[in-house]
Amino acid sequence: MTQLKKVLVTATNYSELCREAKIFLEENGCEVIENPHNRPMAFDELKEVISDIDAVVAGVDTWDEEIFKIAPKLKIISRFGVGVDNIDLEKANEYGIKVTNAPRLNSNAVAELTVNLILNSLRNTPNLHASTQEGKWERFVGFELKGKQVGLLGFGNIAQSVAKKLQGFDVSVTAYDKYPNIEIADKYNVKFTSYEEILENSHIVSMHLPYMKETHHFMNEEKFKKMRKGSYFINTSRGGLVDEKALYDALSTGNLSAAAIDVYEKEPVNPSNSLFELKNIITTPHTAAETYETYYSVGLLTAEAIIALLQGRRPENILNELAKQQ
Repeated sequence: MTQLKKVLVTATNYSELCREAKIFLEENGCEVIENPHNRPMAFDELKEVISDIDAVVAGVDTWDEEIFKIAPKLKIISRFGVGVDNIDLEKANEYGIKVTNAPRLNSNAVAELTVNLILNSLRNTPNLHASTQEGKWERFVGFELKGKQVGLLGFGNIAQSVAKKLQGFDVSVTAYDKYPNIEIADKYNVKFTSYEEILENSHIVSMHLPYMKETHHFMNEEKFKKMRKGSYFINTSRGGLVDEKALYDALSTGNLSAAAIDVYEKEPVNPSNSLFELKNIITTPHTAAETYETYYSVGLLTAEAIIALLQGRRPENILNELAKQQ
């Protein structure tokens, strides 16, 4: 009897939200072991199970050499999402572990939440919701999105989707990207410019850069001070792109009117995070990609990548060098 391959899923709510993907894995000879914690798994928790695992569907847990050294059977990490800053690609390469991701499939979900956060920031909706339920009848004079300039830091798939959705709001959109897609920009009336100009002139700045060594703390004290007085800052990309102390200072001094963030430098976020002391910030728990549609499509793609590798075929979207050299 063929022994089942063991697949650890650290992405949460897998049985509920990725039923089709789980069935697909099981029908192809896999035993699925799910994350029981409803949050990213810590090293000590991974250590208890990883020695017997053949493949991983990874959330935002940390995957580095400390784990790879005690995972002799691990052949593939299929990231349940796009960003892989939580996975050491170079070390995975050294240990013969292939890494894949699921590009583009969460773009619409993240773009929709980005627009949602922009609108909620301008109208202070979350605070008004809370105060109304407390029996208050507060007045808050907000701003309309119409006529504003929105600056996009980065112009990948998600930012492109944001630009498309903003067209109906009668705004002007500018973008900064090291590798500008002129064709898509022209399609959605986006003007490319420098990040300095975006910071200085935009009413709303939305972060969409990839996270890597050179973009760590891209938004720091200096750059927040460059932002237009009374502007708004949105981050649905990665927490490490932003120096949270600098963001706190920009909000508490009034240089920024408000911010809305879905991501943090350390996740899960500590309840004592000083940003939570502020009234002019909206915070969500890294939930931008979490829709039923995203879970369905990403679930199947990551499962297909695992089965392809276990059956001796080349998975799609391999990221690390070992696979690219083959």
